[in-house]
Amino acid sequence: MSLLCLRSLIECPNNNSLNLSCTKIWVRRAFGNQMGFIAVWLQWIQNVVWYPIQLAFVAASAAFAIGKGNLSDSGLYTGLVIIVVYWLAMLLTLRGGNVFAKIGAAGGIVGALIPSLLLILLGAAWLISSQPVSPLLSDSSMLPKISGISSFALLVSNVFAFSGMEMNAVHVGDMKDPRRGYIRALLIAFVLILGIFILPTLAISAAVPAEKLGMDNGILVAFQTFFGTWHMGWMSNLGALAIAFGATAAAVTWLAGPSRGLLTAARTGLLPVRFQKQNKHGVQTGILIPQGIIVTVLALIYMAVPGVSGVFLALIDMAAALYVIMYMLMFAAAIVLRKKEPNISRSFKVPALGLVAGVGFLACLLAFVMSFVPAGSEQVIPPAVYPILVALVVIVLGIPPLLFYALRKPKWNTGTEDEKEETPDKE
Repeated sequence: MSLLCLRSLIECPNNNSLNLSCTKIWVRRAFGNQMGFIAVWLQWIQNVVWYPIQLAFVAASAAFAIGKGNLSDSGLYTGLVIIVVYWLAMLLTLRGGNVFAKIGAAGGIVGALIPSLLLILLGAAWLISSQPVSPLLSDSSMLPKISGISSFALLVSNVFAFSGMEMNAVHVGDMKDPRRGYIRALLIAFVLILGIFILPTLAISAAVPAEKLGMDNGILVAFQTFFGTWHMGWMSNLGALAIAFGATAAAVTWLAGPSRGLLTAARTGLLPVRFQKQNKHGVQTGILIPQGIIVTVLALIYMAVPGVSGVFLALIDMAAALYVIMYMLMFAAAIVLRKKEPNISRSFKVPALGLVAGVGFLACLLAFVMSFVPAGSEQVIPPAVYPILVALVVIVLGIPPLLFYALRKPKWNTGTEDEKEETPDKE
């Protein structure tokens, strides 16, 4: 599904002066302003649900960095770290400027690429040195075991791992040859992401028994195992610190970005004026403060429900369910616009778009359905309650754009002249 998402996004036209997401423009042109607003809202709100997921990983990494790995299993500790780190980052963001943009690239290298390469090397060294190999890596365990519909639930986390790459479409206009260059860049990114996911995972599987792994601390337990075996325990603390830095950088770099896109849409009359407020630094406080409140409420789930890994997976399901609705709108819009506007000149045209987008739509629909099924290995939330909880969060966070659109008023349109040119005619 993810590769289909990447291919179809190449058709995004690059003529919007406000740098709004091409997804909103597609959906708005295909299905009207209301559906376009829903699309941009979903892109923003799923990102809000993502913060507790990312910051839970920060909490686990920090625990291992200080030699207290058992803290990563504490819901109270995890929830508190999420709340404290998020609001500290929020306070810095409200001061304006590009405080985190400068550390974003460094965070990706230090916290993701280097640890991934290190895991691959450690896994190879583990096998070469004839260390005991975990049953996870045995021939009989290399293929997924299917033991009911819950076995497919982890598909959702894999789908979510590739989501968001459509954001790069705004850079198409900066390329000399988008027809070749952009698709090549996406394919390279796709291969790198697969490599970063698969090879380190195999390295972890070689050394760590399944019962010691959690969804949010597997890499950290692996470092502890590798370096502990070779009497270099201090290196596992250093690796955990690097991962904590990278995960924090990723979270805070995205803190204000998605909400800026929602603000631009809001100023065309789609959100009340109170949500359009900005402080003296031009930071969208009217959106960021409610965003922080939502993150805090979601962090409390870690404290209320025993089992950090289970909550981690539940939040992934919630975020994915919200995001794939947007993707389904996007794929449907692509099909409609190809029929509605067949002669528009584009820098890249996907062949057999109906097939490509159709498969993408069905894959997203499957992921949406599976997001309501708890994973078989992490059922800390009762199976009967799980789909109700996910549905409740999806409804509560997904229904506001419908209400705001129904209640919209002319005075909500506070945009500049350029922004007002982007406001579509009334339906």
